[in-house]
Amino acid sequence: QVQLVESGGDLVQPGGSLRLSCAASGIIVSRNAMGWYRQAPGKERELVAVISSLLHTNYARSVEGRFAISRDSARNTVYLQMNSLKPEDTAVYYCSAGSWGRTPDYWGQGTQVTVSS
Repeated sequence: QVQLVESGGDLVQPGGSLRLSCAASGIIVSRNAMGWYRQAPGKERELVAVISSLLHTNYARSVEGRFAISRDSARNTVYLQMNSLKPEDTAVYYCSAGSWGRTPDYWGQGTQVTVSS
């Protein structure tokens, strides 16, 4: 059974930083495309960042240069480092797993990120 468990969401002021974690079980993160998506109220879920098994990465244009996705194979965990946060980054962030370029096969339960002063 595949489980993706996110953590690290919080309330942070504009300009602040957060690191989200996604602990995986039932799959090996280094053998899958692991991603982070987000969904703001009233909006569709959107891709934020994805990392392939070969460590290729892809980012939404709105977060390029501010966010960084990485993985720790020993911990079977994926991270999303978020810097220079803006109010428009407020959303529920979801971890995903699947094949590169395809709709993810697995989702986590989500973690809330709120950027507000």
